[in-house]
Amino acid sequence: MKTRTRIAAITAAGIVTAGAFAGTLALASGPPPTPGPGPGPGGMDMPRGGPRDGGCLAVPGVVDPSGTLTEAQRTSLAANAEEEKLAHDLYTAFADRYDLRIFDRIAAAETSHLDAVRTLMTRYGITDPTANQAAGRFTTPAVQATYDQLLAKGTGSQDAALEAGRTVETADISLLRQSLDGLTAPDVQRVYGHLLTASQHHLTAFDRWLSR
Repeated sequence: MKTRTRIAAITAAGIVTAGAFAGTLALASGPPPTPGPGPGPGGMDMPRGGPRDGGCLAVPGVVDPSGTLTEAQRTSLAANAEEEKLAHDLYTAFADRYDLRIFDRIAAAETSHLDAVRTLMTRYGITDPTANQAAGRFTTPAVQATYDQLLAKGTGSQDAALEAGRTVETADISLLRQSLDGLTAPDVQRVYGHLLTASQHHLTAFDRWLSR
């Protein structure tokens, strides 16, 4: 059984500090996280190609009514935006390097995920930390360091890139579950639910490619 790299903590100070997506990498060989609750009715379905390719349908438009966010929940929303951009930029870089359709498919999904989070930030008047940031560039130093480390790891080999993708999705699932805790705003709940389901699909896809 391969030793797998997982994020020991990608957390927020509050939940995050100034909308930061902060990451610390550690080695672990434990099993992947068990699936959590999805978005319920209207959840994501898999297109042709199935979870092996990492594809998922775009997050539906934000149509649920807005609610009230605490300051911690507002900064958590910004943290999720940086995480979605990190995933998109990393998978795009790996797609350019390796001839694996999984990276192209998931990078495309991350684009729609980030668009949904940006819509929420606009709705709640939250400054977007990803605005005007070039590919591979991040506002928060901790997020930048995490990206740089994962990119360096993934350029070592195809399997290392898949492991890096697995690390990102594992951390994303953890962050989304934290973000959903105590959340009451219907529109944010819906988007987070869809993102959580998508990350679970993506994690399954990376696991299947690594076990081929």
